[in-house]
Order: sequence, then C-alpha cells, then structure tokens
Amino acid sequence: MAIENIKMPQLGESVTEGTIEKWLVQPGDHVNKYDPLAEVNTDKVTAEVPSSFTGTIKELIAAEGETLAVGEIVCTIETEGGDSAPAEEAEAQPANIGKENVMPADDTKPTSGLSGTKGSSQPARPEGSKARYSPAVLRLAQDNDIDLAQVQGTGNEGRITRKDLLVLIESGNIPKAGDAPAAKQEAPTPQTEAPKAQPAPTSAPAAKSAPIESAPGDIEIPVTGVRRAIAANMLKSKHEAPHAWMMIEVDVTDLVSYRDSIKGDFKKKEGFNITYFAFFVKAVSQALKEFPMMNSMWAGDKIIQKKDINISIAVASDNALFVPVIRNSDEKSVKGIGRDINELALKARNGKLGSADMQGGTFTVNNTGSFGSIQSMGIINHPQAAILQVESIVKRPVIMANGMMAARDMVNLCLSLDHRVLDGLVCGQFLGRVKEILENMNKENTSVY
Repeated sequence: MAIENIKMPQLGESVTEGTIEKWLVQPGDHVNKYDPLAEVNTDKVTAEVPSSFTGTIKELIAAEGETLAVGEIVCTIETEGGDSAPAEEAEAQPANIGKENVMPADDTKPTSGLSGTKGSSQPARPEGSKARYSPAVLRLAQDNDIDLAQVQGTGNEGRITRKDLLVLIESGNIPKAGDAPAAKQEAPTPQTEAPKAQPAPTSAPAAKSAPIESAPGDIEIPVTGVRRAIAANMLKSKHEAPHAWMMIEVDVTDLVSYRDSIKGDFKKKEGFNITYFAFFVKAVSQALKEFPMMNSMWAGDKIIQKKDINISIAVASDNALFVPVIRNSDEKSVKGIGRDINELALKARNGKLGSADMQGGTFTVNNTGSFGSIQSMGIINHPQAAILQVESIVKRPVIMANGMMAARDMVNLCLSLDHRVLDGLVCGQFLGRVKEILENMNKENTSVY
C-alpha cells in the first residue's frame, strides 16, 4: 500500500487559494478515482475537489473552514498497491482532524526543527529563529505591509494563519516594521519618537480590536467561506482603490412601456422573463464600447484597457452573494443577455455556479433596484475600475420641455469609480451616453432580438 497526497487544485486561472467548506468523506472511507472529496470555496464559488486515486482515505489534513494555497495538501489517501515506504512516513505525521491539529499549509512535517510548544500563542519558528509562513500568509502580509515578526499565531504550533492576519486588517491594528511589540514596549527613544508622532493605526483603532462578547439571546453566525471571500475582496478594494461617486437621473418611460408590451408574448415564446435589467446591461455594454477607458484595470505601473467587454452581475441566493459574468455582452442582443442573466441566476440559487462562470469580469452592473433601493454607493469589484448601480424605477412628477407636468418612470444610475484609473470627465460622458441610449429604447428603435 502507498500513501498519496491530495492537494488543493487550481480551480481557475487566477485562483491562488481555497477554503474547505465541507468534507464529503471521512478517514476510512473507500473512494474511487474522480470521486468528490470535499466542497471548496474559492473566488465566491463552490467547487468539488476530486480524488486523484482509488483507495482509502487516511487522514484529513485540513479542517472545514481552513484556507489553503493552491498546491497545499488537503488530505492523504492509502492507494491500492505500491510500496510501504510512503505509508510509514505518513504515519509519523499527526493523524487527526481536529481544528487545533490541522496540518500547517507550508510544511508536511510541522514539528521538524520548530521551537515552541503546541497550543502556544507565540509564532512557531524553525531552529535559527527564521519563521516559515504559508504562501497565503506571505502574500497577505506583503499586500498590507504587516510585520509578521510581531504577529502572534493561533494555528498549529503557534503558526500564523491567514485568519490571524484578516483579524488584524479588519481591526486596523496592523504592526509595522520598526514598531515595538506590545509586550516589550518601553519608554520612547529618539529613534522611535518620530514614527509615533504620526497618526499610527495602532493607537486610534485599538478599541476596535477588543473582542465582541455575545449576550444572552444573541445568535452567533459562523463566517462561511463565501462570506469570508466577499469580506476579503471588499476590504482589498476599499484599501487600494480611491473611490469616487457620480449619479445620473434617467427617464425610462418609453422603455417601461415597450418592455411591458412585449413581456407576455416573450415569456410564451422564449420560456423566461425579459427583465428591465437586460436592457440596462445592453445599454451599458454599448456605452463601454464607445468609452473603452471605463473597461480598464489598475495594474500598478500601468493601466490595462480590456478588449473584451464582460459584465459582472450581482446575484444573491438565500445566504450568499455571487458575481457571475456575462461574456462579450456587447455582441449579444437583449434576448441573449436576458437568457444569460436567467441562467446565471438559476445556477446561483441551485449552487451550480462554477469557477468559469465567475472569471474574467471587466465591469460590474448591480441591480440594486430589485429590492427597492433608489440611491446607493457600491464598492468596486476588485480589480475592475467601476461598478454601476441600477436603482429602482420610480414613477414621479417631472416638468417636461413644454413646461407641463407629467408622471414619468425615472431611475437613478449610481457609478462608483477608481480614481486612479478614471476621472470625472470620462465617467460623466459615459453616464450621459448610457442615459441617451436608455431614453431612446422604445418600440420603434429597439429590438430584443
């Protein structure tokens, strides 16, 4: 018999890590090659990790809720046939599945050469005092300028986990290089006075880092992998992108009349509803083609203007939010866009969205009007440069060109933009063009096919 490792697969071209949402097997279970082993959440989508071998599950290395980088071991399997050397090596490793005994992400032999005791709050370090960190931890620390030497880990052997860093980032109490550890701070010296005179994040936000205690009657809701991914992406967007906002008012009376006149026949013929949102996505896609700068992304030393127009749309299920993509939306009719919206929404509600459905978005359109919102400021879907909120269509009195008052169907379009990439001029022109397209969508000018 031989022991083989099952590793976290790369479930998309830009996916770097995944969270074990739910184990579908337990140690001792027999599995065939390609049988699903676990549900993994990555980039707001849930996928299954298949077995690469036929055999018996030996050990679950990662616990439910654990986040691992692509390529890290999630479990071991005893295969049929082969020599026994790998099995002996594997049996020398911890054989348990409790959270406190989860295999660290960056080494298959966690106790080799490490100082510190199990359960200690001090970071585990190999001999020579050089700490080892998982790729996910190193990347998060680099992105947020965190001095890992000052972070106390809560993982196995006191290792620093991705969750430890997310807690620090959310609290704002981020240790920087040169800061003294809290337990060893002494009287200020000339070398430390200058940094402390600055508005350091370790002073004001300190109160936020205090744990929140539950009171009798409170309900504690575990943070799911989907919610954790949303939180991380939104936090990254707000920290990196300087947000600015614009809003424009659009008269869609003719569009409402046109859509209402065709919706019954359309449903009978096509089998799904034609929504207002499909017309809005069509108008935005057309305007993006005319203003390609809106379809850009910040890339550090350059701005990348994307060729394809792929519209991300927000779709909510009962307990999660997903952002699937309508690809090449500028090349599709209103009907084609409507079909994509319907299919993606069904997939989201049934838990069938795949990683491919979530990749490649270049601009986001969010249908906030579906729950009655009339004005909102969305957070940009990183790494895109803008997000457009389509608010609720409301009938209200409007003064017309002839000075007469009329009841019109009005909608607000609210744009959030990354001011590193976009300026008010191009965004204003873009919104003006979307307004023009929508206000001219009627029976005479517009076809859904």
